[in-house]
Parts: sequence; C-alpha cells; structure tokens
Amino acid sequence: MNTMDFCGLQLHADDAFARLGAYFSVRVRPRPLPEPRMVAVSPQAATLLDWPQQLLQQPEFLALVAGQAVFEGIEPLAMVYAGHQFGGYTPQLGDGRGQLLAQLRNSKGELWDLHLKGAGLTPFSRDGDGCAVLRSSIREFMASEHLAALGIRTTRALAVVDSDMPVRRELTETAATLLRLARSHVRFGHFEYFYYTRQYEQLHQLMDYVLEQHYPECQTAENPMQAMFAAISQRTAELLAGWQAYGFCHGVMNTDNMSIVGETLDYGPFAFLERYQPGYVCNSSDIGGRYAFNRQEEMAEWNLTALGQTFTGRVELDALRETLAQFEPLQSGFYLRLMRARLGLVGGEAGDQALIERLLRILQTAELDYNGFFRQLSDADDVEQLLPLAASCVVPADLEQWLQDWWARAMPAGSDNHSRQQAMQAVNPLYVLRNSLIQEAIEAAHRQDYQPVQKLHQVMSQPFVARPGFERYARPTAPERQGWPLSCSS
Repeated sequence: MNTMDFCGLQLHADDAFARLGAYFSVRVRPRPLPEPRMVAVSPQAATLLDWPQQLLQQPEFLALVAGQAVFEGIEPLAMVYAGHQFGGYTPQLGDGRGQLLAQLRNSKGELWDLHLKGAGLTPFSRDGDGCAVLRSSIREFMASEHLAALGIRTTRALAVVDSDMPVRRELTETAATLLRLARSHVRFGHFEYFYYTRQYEQLHQLMDYVLEQHYPECQTAENPMQAMFAAISQRTAELLAGWQAYGFCHGVMNTDNMSIVGETLDYGPFAFLERYQPGYVCNSSDIGGRYAFNRQEEMAEWNLTALGQTFTGRVELDALRETLAQFEPLQSGFYLRLMRARLGLVGGEAGDQALIERLLRILQTAELDYNGFFRQLSDADDVEQLLPLAASCVVPADLEQWLQDWWARAMPAGSDNHSRQQAMQAVNPLYVLRNSLIQEAIEAAHRQDYQPVQKLHQVMSQPFVARPGFERYARPTAPERQGWPLSCSS
C-alpha cells in the first residue's frame, strides 16, 4: 500500500487487483473528454472514501472524472471476464469502455474500487467505441444513489461529466463519463472466463483474492471455498429480496452483470414498478421476458448455478447443490422480513405470508401505484382514512377487507399509532425514482441545464422524509407514460 496526494488529501492506494498479474487485466489510459462539464456529484458517496465535499468542486477532480488525468503512480486497468448473456455463453467480454482507475482504502481499512465508465477504447471493446452517453450515465448515477438510500446493496456513483463530443447510438448523443465506486468489480463472469478457458491456476488465484479481500470471515471454515460460495449466495439472496420488495427491475441479469460481493451492478434498462405487474419486462431487447420482474429470483439462482460450476474443482458437488437449494428459502426469508417492515408488522405471525400474497394479488388487479400504496399505509392515522382507496379501485370489497385485516394485525390493542407511522415511514419512500422523472432531468441536461439532475439526486438520496417544494416528485407517473421499455444502448 502506498500513500499519494490528491487535492491536498492523503490517499491510501492498494493495487490488490493489479497484483494478480497480466492474465487478469490490461493496462490502459483513459481517453480524455474535451471541454468537460460537471453534471452532478454525490457527497454521500464521497464520504465512503473520507473525501470532503469541497474536493468534489476542485478542477483536479473534474479532470479525473473526465479522463484527463489519473492518480499519480497508478496505471488504470481494463479487466477481462466472460459471461452468460440471456442464457448463451460469450467466452470473452471485459471492460470495453470502463477502467479501474485505482483501489483505495478508507480510514476503516475498507477497499474501494474507483472505476471510470466511458473511458475510451480498450482491448475488450470489440465493435464498441469505448464511450458512454450522457443519458445512461445520468441513469446509473441516479439509480445507484437511490438504491443505496433505500438500503439495497449497490455500486455507488461519485460524479457524472458531460461534453460536446458526439456519439452515435440510435440517435447522435453526447459522450459522458461516470466515476463509480464498488467494494469490488469482480463479476460471476470473471470466474467463468478462467474456468472455461481452463486457466485453473488463475481461477484459483482469483478465488483466493476474493476470499482474502471480500470474505475473510470464511478463511477459518473447514472448506473456505465452500463457505465463500455459500456467503456469495446469501448476499445475492438478500440483494434480490431488496429488489423484489421495492419493485426494482434490473433488466439485464447476465452473469457478467452479477457482482461477486452481492451489489447491484451495471444499470442499463432498469425500472421501478409503477403499478404492480409481476410479469413486467423493462428491457425492449428481452423479447422472451427472461428477466421479467417475477423471474429475477429464478435468474439469480440460475446465475449462481453457473458460478457454482466454476467452484467444482475446490468444492464437492453435493455441497454446491445444498447451497443452491438454500437460495430460495433464504431469499424468501429476507423478502418476508422486508415486507413485514414495509407493512408495519412487528414480530412474526403465521398469517403474514398469506396477508402479503393477498395484497399483491389485489394490487395487480387494482392498478394502484405500488410504492405509493405502502407510503399511504404508512401515513394513515386510522383505517377509515384508507377506505377511499378501496372505493376507487376495481376490487373495492377485496381491498377493503384486506385493509381491515392489515390494520388488525399492524395495530393490535394498546399499540401506538405514531410509533407505527414513524417505523413505516422510515422504510417506505415518499419519493421513488421513476423513469419519467429521470427522462425529464436527462432532457434538461441535453440542453446543458444540469440543475434538474442535481435536484432529482437531492430528492432521491433522501427518499423517506417529506420536504416542502418537492411534492411533484412524490406523484405517480401519468398512466400513458408508464411502462415504456428501455433499450440496452448506452
């Protein structure tokens, strides 16, 4: 580990991934954006590195995010990996437009990757141009910071930079860069690359690296690799429970987009549910609905099975199968815990699962706003205040009965309603990152008006507390603007 100066701040660099050697990455340099403009920064993400907010305003920081400068003494890397994409195996992918600028340790000793997206061509760009566009960079910035605020594991975003450099996608757009943080950028696809190319020595080296850096608690187990695979599965189960409880659709759950540390990684055509539609597909490229909302748990287990194949040289098959068999019960348990919290159900009762399932069936038919409904429950002073919801939906009797049953469970005799409201408001967001809101901010940014992006980030990084002047961000999207599928292009 070495110490370097950046904007007068002493940073502690640890090139842990670079030390793995040339089989794992290629040294590259970012392609600088011409005449860059700062779009938005996240002071919340900067605190993870112990960086003060004023550092984010420095010209040296703008130059770093724009690819015009790198950290002194550190050579950026493009990682190599593979992946199953929509079920088909692609033998080599890699960082085609991203570069690992550095790995830094904060005051707690935590290792953080700083990764620049849109950094230019690498040996893994294939037919790409190495660019990221402003649209997709803003979307990932917003989504990662919003999921973090919701308490869902995710990569983080430090900043987005815009430029006038043209980039051709479906239309001509402008090039941008996104500087993101992650506890690791190692993906399931890293393991697959070395397994299927039969580079077993490098595969075991990668496994040992992940064990040491990210799962040290597993090192004392009888079989550390078996324990690590179980821990990866558990973190993935907890991640999926968060997605499902809050109505988040990832859109492209390929194994190269699955983090080995259980973080939401690579935001493409994501969406939050507006109405509760279990089969909702947010990706226009996903013709068969492989990554539909109600298939995300299934696909996570499929991806873990693909990862498990790479562990077969160090873990017995029966142990891997046993771990995989535990994924669904683990995920269901995490999900039930989150949904109980969202519904204000203290403790656990046998009927809670049935109560939740009844609600989801009703919401599917009633066409009520999914996250908005939970917030209305949170704010209610009594059940009578909620009955107009039932009267206005297409299943009034079912919803009215459910509301009465829920109130009886959430507010047994002697309960304090104010305490219930506070507990539910702390886990049910008033402000949800809707694609219509992001699109409005993107359209303004294309006119070089970045204030809407900054204001949206301000709201979505503190989604639980109502603030005057932000009422429009709490309103549901107009029905005609809901459910638009998004493309993978970025």
